[in-house]
Order: sequence, then structure tokens, then C-alpha cells
Amino acid sequence: MLNYVEYGTEHGGTPLLIAHGLFGSARNWGVIAKRLADTRHVIAVDMRNHGQSDFGNSHTYEDMAADLAEVIRTVGGQADVLGHSMGGKTAMMLALTWPDLVRRLIVADIAPVGYGHTQTPLIDAMEALDLATITSRQGADTALANTVPEAGVRAFLLQSLDLRADPKAWRLNHTALRAHMDAVIGFPALGDQIFDGPVFFLSGATSDYVRPEHRPLIKTHFPAARFAKIPGAGHWLHADKPREFEAAVRVFLDA
Repeated sequence: MLNYVEYGTEHGGTPLLIAHGLFGSARNWGVIAKRLADTRHVIAVDMRNHGQSDFGNSHTYEDMAADLAEVIRTVGGQADVLGHSMGGKTAMMLALTWPDLVRRLIVADIAPVGYGHTQTPLIDAMEALDLATITSRQGADTALANTVPEAGVRAFLLQSLDLRADPKAWRLNHTALRAHMDAVIGFPALGDQIFDGPVFFLSGATSDYVRPEHRPLIKTHFPAARFAKIPGAGHWLHADKPREFEAAVRVFLDA
């Protein structure tokens, strides 16, 4: 069972499950989850090999979708599902494999296709830090800047650094993520699988992860798919424009 954090447990109705992207965790979604929990039950998970969830050897979309299915069966048997990037691919695989578990699906800035941008250099950068000499998050940021120049990316990665652990450690299974990087940036062949429920592909306007040429494939497997872009947002659209992201999610879920 994945580790997960619940908000708004006093509300009835269909819960919302949130699946984060690569190198993320449930805590990355805490602010948005709390805000959405004013009217609904929200569950934010740590995906396998991330956060407080179990570390293992496998990191395929089939296995990650099965993880989400287990959580949904535990919390009520059906959920609305929001997934970003790797979590979005997992959410799509879940909906195609167990459509009865998903009422509405929100896919944040990702398509059901393979990409060429390996994230292995970020694993290299994290592993290169001598954690024994790191005494503060600022110190870790300074050291990481030698290999990761983007301040926003460093801040994101450092949310998974546990300086209170003994010994200090990353809450990421770098070994498994490195071994399965091709699977993470790829996507399994879908065959004739279809999810015909409501689907919202919400993207950042400055991101190129969901392209016009992806739409025919998306519509083949998600015939009810709708598309929208958030102006001024990139791939991390929920962090770039959190209020606009939240508003778009609410409109779709409440339709």
C-alpha cells in the first residue's frame, strides 16, 4: 500500500486522488490538496520509490497503476484522479486498465507517449552530494547549484532530502528510478484500450509536453477528452499558477 495523506475526510461524495510526478511526493501537493478539500475528500499519495512509500525494484506504469487501484479500493472503490507528469501517465494507465475505479480523470501536462528527455542527470546530481557534510537545506542548495543551475528545480528536488534522518538521505529510490528511466519517460503500447469517461488534459501554455500531434492518439483512447492551457504556466503548472490550476480543476470536477 502506498503512503498517502488525507484531507477533507468529513466530506462525502467521490474522493479526489492526486498522483505526483517524478522526484515529487504527496507533500508537494499539500497546499492545493488542502484548498480542494474544502468541499471534497482529497487523497495525495507518495508514488512507489518516492517519499514515505515502499522502495522496490520495479517502477513500471502497470505496477504504479495497480498501486493507485489498491488505494482507491481502500478509500471507497471509485475516485476522481488527478495526475501530473509521471503521475498523469500512471493515472491514464489506471483509467484504461480499471475504468470502473475512475469517475473523472485530470491529466496535468503529459501525453500517453514516449519522450526523449531522460532525467538521469538529476539523479547523478543528487547522488553526487556528500550528505555527510550537508548541515542545512541552504548548504544543500549551494552544493547542488554546481550541477543544477535552475533554482526552481533545486528547490523541487530538495523537498525530497531528509536532513533529519540518521544518516541523512533522499526520500527517493535513485537505484530503481535510474534502472527504469526508459520506462518512466516512455509509455506502454495501449492496443485498443479505451476510457470513455470525462477526461481533462490541462497543460501549461509555455510547455511542449502535450502537442497538437498528440491529440489524435489521445482521442483514440480517451474519446471524451477535453483540452485547456493555463497562460504563463510551464510543465509545473500547479506550482507556476496554483490559483488558476485550482480553479480549472474545480470547474471540471464540479461539472
